[in-house]
Amino acid sequence: MGAPEKELMMLRFQFRNLLQPVKSGDLLTGRIQRPLIGFCPELRYQSGLGYVCQEDEIRKAMAQMSLKPARREQVMEALEFWRTESTQARTRAACPAWVNETLSSDDRLLESGKAFCLYRMGGTQLDYGKLLELGLPGLRHEIESRQTATSDTEARELFGAMLGALDLLAESCRYYATQARGLAADCGDADLTCTLSRLAEMLESIIVRAPATLREAMQLMWLYVLMSGTWNYGRMDVYFGPFLSRDLENGVLTVPEALELVKALWRLMKDGNECQHNNRVYVGGKGRPDEASADRFALLAMEASRTVHLNQPQLSLRFYKGQNPMLMDKALEALGEGCTFPILYNDDVNIPAVMHAFRVSEAEAMEYVPFGCGEYVLNHRSVGTPSGTINLTKCLEIALNNGVDPVTGREIGLRTGDPETFDTFEQLWEAYRAQVDRCVAALAAQEKIEYDVAGTTAPFLFLSMLYDDCLARGRGIFSGGVRYLGGTLESYGNTNAANSLAAIHELVFRQKKYTLPEILAACRANFEGYEHLRQDLLAAPKYGNDDPVADAMAVRVHEHICHSTRDQAAKVGLDSYLTVIINNAMNVTFGRQVSASPDGRLRGEYLANANNPFPGTDRQGVTAFLNSLVKLDPAIHAGAVQNMKFSRSMFTTSLPKLKALLDAYFAQGGAQAMLNVVNRSDLEAAMHEPEKWGHLMVRVGGFSARFIDLEPDVQREILKRTLNE
Repeated sequence: MGAPEKELMMLRFQFRNLLQPVKSGDLLTGRIQRPLIGFCPELRYQSGLGYVCQEDEIRKAMAQMSLKPARREQVMEALEFWRTESTQARTRAACPAWVNETLSSDDRLLESGKAFCLYRMGGTQLDYGKLLELGLPGLRHEIESRQTATSDTEARELFGAMLGALDLLAESCRYYATQARGLAADCGDADLTCTLSRLAEMLESIIVRAPATLREAMQLMWLYVLMSGTWNYGRMDVYFGPFLSRDLENGVLTVPEALELVKALWRLMKDGNECQHNNRVYVGGKGRPDEASADRFALLAMEASRTVHLNQPQLSLRFYKGQNPMLMDKALEALGEGCTFPILYNDDVNIPAVMHAFRVSEAEAMEYVPFGCGEYVLNHRSVGTPSGTINLTKCLEIALNNGVDPVTGREIGLRTGDPETFDTFEQLWEAYRAQVDRCVAALAAQEKIEYDVAGTTAPFLFLSMLYDDCLARGRGIFSGGVRYLGGTLESYGNTNAANSLAAIHELVFRQKKYTLPEILAACRANFEGYEHLRQDLLAAPKYGNDDPVADAMAVRVHEHICHSTRDQAAKVGLDSYLTVIINNAMNVTFGRQVSASPDGRLRGEYLANANNPFPGTDRQGVTAFLNSLVKLDPAIHAGAVQNMKFSRSMFTTSLPKLKALLDAYFAQGGAQAMLNVVNRSDLEAAMHEPEKWGHLMVRVGGFSARFIDLEPDVQREILKRTLNE
């Protein structure tokens, strides 16, 4: 059996068992219980790479069940099989020894906190516009035509499995239509009967023709999403805007009815809730063919997020000079009320940056869409899975201890020399650089191996049908089909590493006030008995104050990790391999594995969030903070997170001042902004009486969450971020 047939067989099995029922009152339908064993490109935050087996979850379920011995033995045999046959296990086995020795795998993160690999195919962005234009019959016709026209055996096998996948999607529509009709017959409520009957008719119609209304378009798009296993939805105003305009103009929908439809879709996205780091929806920006219709939908989407009070989807607004000002006004209205969406992306900066970073034309760069916590890819043209993570502060710590982790006492890095013998700062820099470069090389190699293994294992049928060039080439997305095969490396601890290096440079090598051995001894003692030294470290130049010394070091650290990562693409055979400077609470997790650092930070304390200053160290006001941010070049990476916390009074009494501030930031090169609009007193109250604050949403990093659901040290980190008033 070939890989396409094998994948199709698994998809048939799991979707006949995992589709969840229609709920009474649904305007749209489609829910799924993700498999513990099955096929999915991105199952959860850290797992999902083709064929998956969640052994820990299965063992938990077994512990709660009374299984007969024979059945238990069958389950144990299945677990033993998947330990070597899952795509993740195959990827690990394919990595050379030096890669596995350099990195921790995702389930061994706590062993070092230096660098580790993830196993997933995240951030896929499908061509939903093509799906809605062709419908299932049109997509089927294109695949059949290509199958008939080719003599390539591999392509014919792929196309045959794709047709089977479309049959499965049609079968799912019938499944839900039958359920809806059954509920309509039994509910006894005239209005509900009408709603359910209409739902059934819509599900049956999208099997045989392309969608004609917004409701039909949403339903087809959402069911395809569930079948594909993707978690991101691209430029939604581009593909839904024309449907909305036609429905409003033809009297098919009123604006309130359209708003309820969008809310219904938002709730379905939230009900999945397995991947709050993704679920990205984009509106606005350059390159939209029908801006008037797109703007109509964009305003509706922002109103839905403003009123539905969910942490998903992650609605994001792209904007540029000359765009309809109503979109930014609506965005600020929602943000000012405490909604954490939309996230703001500046096309005037990002499009040229993407052109340079990805080496693509302006037309293709206009199709950039961030995903997950902020990584950029090209809409249905590229993949950029973030399958590697590095902690720069930990790399510096290891360099300062000649390859040894002072937290565990184990040797986990290169022997780069005894730092107590370093006579110049450049010797320390070279030791740090070597530790980082070794990890980056290993992570890049692992990324390419992951794609190679995934591509030989399965064609990823639903992804490949709606990705540019896969059908034309007759190949699956990771088997040579995708136009641009790229990867991303998540970087953390950048700011603390830069501040630490700046403090050492200033106090040891310029002022010669302390020796490097004294700094190291103080860090190893967590500054106990070295309080005066710690105060000097804290007073040293810090990034976020528009300080030329501190910011120059931040730029040096930034440029090194970005160029080191970018240079690996050609070496491993990827079209791009780029750093992303994001945050998903990993600044807190990684911080637990780092001892006291030369910037004055204490052992186990969180690290700075993404590109932002370390909390409390930006002391020169918001203008200086923003001036520091724009010094980090956005044209050499694939995304960065800029979290900003503003008081509500900035929106209620100082809105012109706020607009001027943001305008200046974006005009100077600010690429992105994630705004938290909260009062410090609200956060403190929520920590003391969480039962009263279930409504309070905050930006954690590249995602939003209820404040009370976060771990206490994550809450404290958010509380200490500078509040701009």
